[in-house]
Amino acid sequence: MEVWQSRLLSMGRLVVDTVLPPTDDTELFAALTFLDEPCCASCGYPFDHQVAGISAFDLACAACLARRPAYATARSALQYDEASRRMILAFKHGGHTDRLHSFAAQMHRAGRTALAHADLLIPVPLHRTRLIKRRFNQSALLARSLSRRCGVPMDAHALLRDRRTPSQGGLSAAGRRRNVQGAFTVSDPGRVAGRRLVLIDDVMTTGATLEACTRTLKRAGATRIDTVCLARVVKPLPAP
Repeated sequence: MEVWQSRLLSMGRLVVDTVLPPTDDTELFAALTFLDEPCCASCGYPFDHQVAGISAFDLACAACLARRPAYATARSALQYDEASRRMILAFKHGGHTDRLHSFAAQMHRAGRTALAHADLLIPVPLHRTRLIKRRFNQSALLARSLSRRCGVPMDAHALLRDRRTPSQGGLSAAGRRRNVQGAFTVSDPGRVAGRRLVLIDDVMTTGATLEACTRTLKRAGATRIDTVCLARVVKPLPAP
């Protein structure tokens, strides 16, 4: 009963924070591009308008039609652009965690459907050497803040990054997939087997990292994996 009460209260906070963000963030948030439906039912790629005669559950982008993702759905709160980039880099590399509350509110909004049925939040892990250098895992901080808001517990130790990989920056989509192949392991399959999981990350670019994590968790017995990110890169669709 307490879990459901917590989730009802968190939904109330979601409505308030989405309509009325904290005063000191109002001007900053006005410059951001928020993502929501209509979008690709799989990866969350935003569309300009709802396609007549096609339900929201059947909308698909060209990339997902050609190659369906391993995860069930991916949703992101913001478009990764110049405005959000400065804010996210200040959080990720500068240690500015003062906006975590607002980040979690927007991720809750974007991922509300997946979060409503989730058993566990799993942050995308960092390799231990990178964690020591950075001092914190930004995905774990996002997951913890989101967990407090939506009432879904998080497990920051179920998924591990055993192999340190070079930065994904500058790599092609295929190069990104190769780069993270075999990089992740599950610490104990009993922690995820038979459970509905939501992967949490800061920025989704091609989805290669989320794909690698999803495949690792599925092999360990997870029944469903959705993903929720703070932001995503939105590249123009190719001309027909």
